[in-house]
Amino acid sequence: MNPDPTMPAPGTSRPTAAAVDSLFASPGDPWRRLSPNYRSMRRLTSVIGIGVIFLAGALLVGLLAGVWWLAVVIVLVGLAILIARWIVVGRNWQSWGYLERQEDLYLTHGVLFRTMITVPYGRMQLVEVRSTPLQRWYGLATVQLVTASASTDAAIPGLLPDEAARLRDRLSELGEARASGL
Repeated sequence: MNPDPTMPAPGTSRPTAAAVDSLFASPGDPWRRLSPNYRSMRRLTSVIGIGVIFLAGALLVGLLAGVWWLAVVIVLVGLAILIARWIVVGRNWQSWGYLERQEDLYLTHGVLFRTMITVPYGRMQLVEVRSTPLQRWYGLATVQLVTASASTDAAIPGLLPDEAARLRDRLSELGEARASGL
């Protein structure tokens, strides 16, 4: 047995799964998560989008072609896709997190393909809070971070407005303090 799970096993060149997972974990620090309202909002948009597409398709096949058994099959396929989407939205919601550290902000998300972004406070040029009409209806906001490099721009969706405002103020303050020291 390999004593250090972050090191490759003897005779292999690939890192172990524990080594890869350790990149996305910070044992001592609590990750902040998105609001459950974000998961509900995403599920509602899935139900509406998938429902409209598959019910309209079933009605067209049933009314125009008169093939009602095919309309039932279309509805059942839509239902199966909706159930899969419901599960994926829940897993995706669980994968989101952010961690405010001394010098930078960590942001992680993704189920199948996990991503972790590190944004140094000194690189932040703009911190913006946005909210679409649907997000406002659910009481949510998105914090958008703009940095010197377009490839490290990041967004944290699904935050409660108070948390989004707190995060915007803190990140702006830390960004100004770090940038003045450059």
